[in-house]
Amino acid sequence: MDAGALHRHGRVAIVGAGPGGLMAAEVLARAGVAVTVFDRMPSAGRKFLLAGRGGLNLTHSEPLDVMLPRYGAGRSVVEAAVRRFPPDALRAWCESLGQPTFVGSSGRVFPESFRATPLLRAWLAHLTELGVEFRMRHRFLGWGDDGALRFEDHTGTIHVVDADATVLALGGASWPRTGSDGGWVTSLSARGITVVPLRPANGGFEIAWSPRFAERFAGTPLKNVAVSWPGSTTLAVRGEAMITVAGIEGGAIYAIGAALRDTIERDGSAVLTVDLHPDVSVDTLAARLAKRRSGDSFASHLRRAGGLSAVGVALLDERDGPRRVAIDDAAATAELIKQVRLRLVAARPIDRAISTAGGVALDEIDEHFMMRRFPGVFAVGEMLDWEAPTGGYLLQATFSTAVAAAEGVLRRLEDRSPAE
Repeated sequence: MDAGALHRHGRVAIVGAGPGGLMAAEVLARAGVAVTVFDRMPSAGRKFLLAGRGGLNLTHSEPLDVMLPRYGAGRSVVEAAVRRFPPDALRAWCESLGQPTFVGSSGRVFPESFRATPLLRAWLAHLTELGVEFRMRHRFLGWGDDGALRFEDHTGTIHVVDADATVLALGGASWPRTGSDGGWVTSLSARGITVVPLRPANGGFEIAWSPRFAERFAGTPLKNVAVSWPGSTTLAVRGEAMITVAGIEGGAIYAIGAALRDTIERDGSAVLTVDLHPDVSVDTLAARLAKRRSGDSFASHLRRAGGLSAVGVALLDERDGPRRVAIDDAAATAELIKQVRLRLVAARPIDRAISTAGGVALDEIDEHFMMRRFPGVFAVGEMLDWEAPTGGYLLQATFSTAVAAAEGVLRRLEDRSPAE
């Protein structure tokens, strides 16, 4: 079917103007499909801009065989899409918009501008040139009895939209002020679609700090640490963490956050083990600690001989278990520094998380990301039941699933007869 025929017989509604919705819109518009993007917010890409506030991490440069396991149980649905539209394709797409990328020291990929604003501005201009129509301040209400989409605009007026196909790109339930509030769960559940409960992902955890510790060290980073949890079969994760008033967060924590969250849900709490000196062995550390200067306080000795920061020293008294160790027991002190056990009592609320776990059950969608029990309706990105740590994996899968779903829409339109 040529582009003109697709345009005459293809009217597609994209619900959600985040990266998934915009990418699906671009693929479809390039094929000549009439595309309208709806979003409840006044402007597009609100969460995309917020994600890029500290530097827009688009994807990761590691090989796919290393990247794909990051998606855990969701790999089964994400893998084909990521292989079809991999990091190299995403980087080439950015460059086509005049936004070349670079690989940082950690292997993460960023636009050369390091910000989301120039990329989003160029992208929206390109979509407008392709003929994509935007209807902002339109809140998705679900479907009417006749199967038509229903939206409410900012004046309270209800709009009924009849589309040949619909791509849902409504995100999860983190950062609700950007429009991603999980409100779509009710509409899909009402249609009989199984939705796995939404839970926080890539968020912090609560620890019952002493008031003095929380007041003094909230906002203080733990630099160059290694974190793990008992029973882990993987290596400890190196990186940084941040002390907060309520507990702890940061990249190293997010990398093992799913296991910690699941343990808390099952057992009521979880133990996080922090190695404050991962580059030094226990024996070497013990030897250093055994050489104590006369008159040094224990805290001074830990800072000088143990190489600990002030927050590291204080953290030893916040650990789970006995609070004190003999001042002259260098071996025990070294073991403690290498294995500070912190008891996590809860995950931070979902609206404080970077992303969301849960969503449309994976067995509800086919290989083209169309809902098996809702023909013509596709779902992409964070709406689906997969999760990944930060590091570019979230956006990569969102872009990739959007491309795959858009290609699924094109197949469906091509298979339709003009009479339909």
